[in-house]
Amino acid sequence: MPTLSVFMDVPMAHKLEGHLLKSYKQDGNHDKMFLAYRVCLNEDGHPWVSPVVKKILLQIAQDPSLNYEYTDGMGMKSFIQASLELLFGRHSQAIVENRVGGVHTVGDSGAFHLGARFLRTWRRDSKVVYIASFQKALHGPVFQDMGFTVHEYTLWDPKQMCMDLNILINVMKQAQHGSIFAIGNVADLNLTQSQWTKLMSTMKRKQIFPFFDVPSQGFSSGDPNEDCKILRYFVTEGFEFFCSQSLSKNFGIYDEGVGVLVVVTVNNQYLQRVLSQMVKFANDLWFNPPTLGPRIITSILCSPSLQGEWKYSLKRVVENMMLIKEKVKEKLRLLGTPGSWDHITDQKGTHSYLGLNSQQLEYLVKKKHIYIPTNGRINFTSINASNIDYITQSINEAVLFTMGSEKFLQK
Repeated sequence: MPTLSVFMDVPMAHKLEGHLLKSYKQDGNHDKMFLAYRVCLNEDGHPWVSPVVKKILLQIAQDPSLNYEYTDGMGMKSFIQASLELLFGRHSQAIVENRVGGVHTVGDSGAFHLGARFLRTWRRDSKVVYIASFQKALHGPVFQDMGFTVHEYTLWDPKQMCMDLNILINVMKQAQHGSIFAIGNVADLNLTQSQWTKLMSTMKRKQIFPFFDVPSQGFSSGDPNEDCKILRYFVTEGFEFFCSQSLSKNFGIYDEGVGVLVVVTVNNQYLQRVLSQMVKFANDLWFNPPTLGPRIITSILCSPSLQGEWKYSLKRVVENMMLIKEKVKEKLRLLGTPGSWDHITDQKGTHSYLGLNSQQLEYLVKKKHIYIPTNGRINFTSINASNIDYITQSINEAVLFTMGSEKFLQK
C-alpha cells in the first residue's frame, strides 16, 4: 500500500516572470535577447560590479585578523552606521541626535518582512497598507501574509506614457487615517517641492506612517546624495518612518542580498525601544545575518578614497545608461517610427517603460525573439552597441506591423 505524503495537497507556486526567462532559454534563435534582467549589466552584457568591490574582496581574503564570530541580531554596527550616513549624510542632524538607527536585513525583501511584522505587532490599529510604485511591487504579498489589507497602485500611465503622480496624491487624499503608505523607489519620483509639501501635510493630518523603498541609491541620478534628498526632507520635517535600504545592486554584489531596515523616530528613547523589538524579530527570522557583503560595503564607505571611486563608477553607469536611452530615441526617430519617444529619456533609473502595447510586445517576442515583460518595462543596461540596431529596428517593425493590423481591422 503506497504511503500518502503530508504534502500531497501542496500546489506548485507560480514563478514571477519565470515563464519569460524559461521561454528565452529554450529559444534556439541566435538573435534572441532578454531585456528583463534585474541586475545592472556592463557594456559587454555581463553583470556590472563596481571595480572597487574587487579590490576589497582581495583584501578580505588576505586579512588574517578577521573574526568570523556570530554578530548580534542587529548585525554589524559599523556597516549600519555607514549605511545610515550614506542615506542621510554624515552630518545629518538626526544622526547627531541619535534618533536614526537600523537593523541589517537579508535579501531585497527582508526589510519589508521585518518592518511589516513590527507594525502588525505594535501598531495594531494600522490595518490598511497602500503601495504606490512604478510597477507591481513585490511587497504586497509580504503585508498580505501579515494580515494587512493591501491596495496597490502603479504610477505609470500607459496611455499618456508618463508617470501619473496625481495617482500618488489622490491615493493619499483617500487613504484611511492611521494607515501605512509604502512608496517604491522614492528616488524616481519627480514631484515638485509644492507637491511634496501638500503630500506631507496630508500625511501628518491623517497620521499616515511612511515606509520608503530605496532599492539602488545612486542609480537614478548618478549621485547617491541627490537620490535621497526627499528622505532627508522628511527627516527635517519631523516624520517618523521606516525605509528599506538595499545595498546589493548599487555595489554590484547582487547575490549577497545586503539590506538595512532604517528606523527614524522623534528621539533616541523611542529609537532604542523600536530597535530592541526589531532585534527580537530578526533573531526569529534569520538569527545571524551574513557579513561578507556588509564587510565589503563598510570598507568602501569608511574610506574617502574608495568611496570616491565607488561614486565615480556609479556615475559612469548612469551616464552610459542615459546615453543608451538617448540613442534608442534618436534611432527610432531616424527610422521614422510613429509616435513620440520622449518618455524613454524622461524616465529615471536602469529600468524604464518602452511604451509599447501588448500586441507590439507579442510581436517582439514571437517574431524578433526579444523577450520583454508584459508590462513593457525593460532593463536599459541590457542594450549596448552590439544589439541596439537590432532592437530599435525590431521596435520600428512592431509598431508599423500593429498599425497595419489596426488599419486592416478598421476596413
